[in-house]
Amino acid sequence: MATVVPQRTHVYQNHHLDSTRWDGFVPRDDDIVITTAYKAGTTWTQRIVAALVLGPPPLYADMNQLSPWIDARWNGPIEPMLAGVEAQEHRRFLKSHLAADGLRYFPQAKYIVVGRDTRDVFMSLFNHYSSYTDFVLSLLNDADRPGPEFPVCPATPQELWPRWISEGWFEWEPDGWPYWSHHHHLSTWWESRDLDNVLFVHFGDLKADPETEIRRVAEYLDIEIDDGAMPGILSTVGIDAMREEARGADDPMQMAFEGGAARFFYKGDNGRWRGVLSDDDLVLYDSAAATLDSQLRAWLEGGRHAVGI
Repeated sequence: MATVVPQRTHVYQNHHLDSTRWDGFVPRDDDIVITTAYKAGTTWTQRIVAALVLGPPPLYADMNQLSPWIDARWNGPIEPMLAGVEAQEHRRFLKSHLAADGLRYFPQAKYIVVGRDTRDVFMSLFNHYSSYTDFVLSLLNDADRPGPEFPVCPATPQELWPRWISEGWFEWEPDGWPYWSHHHHLSTWWESRDLDNVLFVHFGDLKADPETEIRRVAEYLDIEIDDGAMPGILSTVGIDAMREEARGADDPMQMAFEGGAARFFYKGDNGRWRGVLSDDDLVLYDSAAATLDSQLRAWLEGGRHAVGI
């Protein structure tokens, strides 16, 4: 199958997202865009790229300014955000949760697409969603919100799963309610995986062999790593380091998440869906995963070694 160059064919606007916030963005030749659906290692990858670009230790407390989530509708007016990005003198690395059909594509930029087993994404998402404070819900459900209200999280994973795996928020998506689709996001980027400026990184690979994956990312970004620098990078990019650093900054995450940084940077484990999702739940998963490209499904379930990339 021929490689597809990403084209923006959909506008994503809901309680969280506004893809039009990219309209005024002015790209540079060495920009880096980190894109995931969610809960697949977004912040982890930002942290790794920050260490590669700026050197360890990057300050997590500044990550929203250092590597802003451009398409976050609730994240303040877009003009000052873009002005801040324009003022950055270092190599820029930006965050997006948009599928390839909703994000402006810049051939001079480099894209890092991060994925994870769908069932693990769900478990992490439920932990994230169920920890939202009233403050976050008020931001998402403000008077200017496009579309329906963002609902309060169901009480248990078992209540959320059937709808999340089988219903999309946007009419063109097959899953992801009430957020956006995990499968559609990865499928749109998978079509472009052979482009020189698209790199796929798997959460499981990062967890199993962080040094190898960090070196992969560095080589892709044309960044040389001193052998002596790797121990310092490894010691500052892990989930424990991020959790402790966020706590040390008076834990501003307490405003957004019950439990603060400890809840946001939860376990980072894989396989927690076992014993939670029932046989009937897994039938729903198989049905949803059967619609994916078979190689994409193998990659999601087994990482890059499962498909030879």
